[in-house]
Amino acid sequence: MPAWIDTHCHLDAPEFAADVDTVRARAAAAGVVRCVIPAVQAADFAATAALAHRLGDAYALGIHPLFVPQARDADLDALDAALSAARDDPHLVAVGEIGLDFFVPELTREPLRTRQLQFYRAQLRLARRYGLPVVLHVRRSADALLRELRVLAGAEGWHGIAHAFNGSAQQAQAFIGLGLKLGFGGALSFERALQIRRLAQTVPLDALVLETDAPDMPPQWRYVDAARRAAGTPQARNEPAELPRIGAVLAALRGLSSEALAAATRENACAALPRLRGLLGAACEGTACA
Repeated sequence: MPAWIDTHCHLDAPEFAADVDTVRARAAAAGVVRCVIPAVQAADFAATAALAHRLGDAYALGIHPLFVPQARDADLDALDAALSAARDDPHLVAVGEIGLDFFVPELTREPLRTRQLQFYRAQLRLARRYGLPVVLHVRRSADALLRELRVLAGAEGWHGIAHAFNGSAQQAQAFIGLGLKLGFGGALSFERALQIRRLAQTVPLDALVLETDAPDMPPQWRYVDAARRAAGTPQARNEPAELPRIGAVLAALRGLSSEALAAATRENACAALPRLRGLLGAACEGTACA
């Protein structure tokens, strides 16, 4: 069975509170050997880290742009303190989920647009201070994210992931040129998602990582359209167990076997988030990621 890494999975979300162990066991049975759990707000830092330790998974600490409206300046100090306390924790693999969201209308207007930028810049500086990769939220904000990354890139560039990437080919190359990998998930399972599929097919194989963003971003086979939701059918919950099937779709798009894609994206995840390599241990059974 191929061994997969879900590089972006919110197992600490309320949707999983009642059955997270069952959900994680189901993913493991499907071949998902490790998940990366990104925090979204300061109040969750301790719980996210504890959950990752309990499940044997990895975690990232950061303040998500959607949580900036309710965040306090002191939350950045809390992030600094949490990163300092966990600097030697092998389960801490990145600063994230951080970034910019220019899709939600109120976040594009002042004062929240500037506040998002302030939080993003501050968290990039913390990533540099602690020598950690970044996990980036990219939603109609690729160019602005890239501008700030370039300011702090230095000669060494960056490690990390542009999560749920849906930009242009030029933006994809810019992120890759800075050293980042591009995260692809359930969106590529939709036949109508032509731009995402084209990118997933054509960017270099060593630039790709896989993710579910569970419980959000369900793949096509779990998606409930608006008409059915209006009729009372609830949206199905996305889970990390869906990752191998998402991977199989991408493998078919690229003309690869699932085994070859799993091996490549595992290695890419380790390159993006170097501490992952130490967490894998024997999970990859002697592959390049073990």
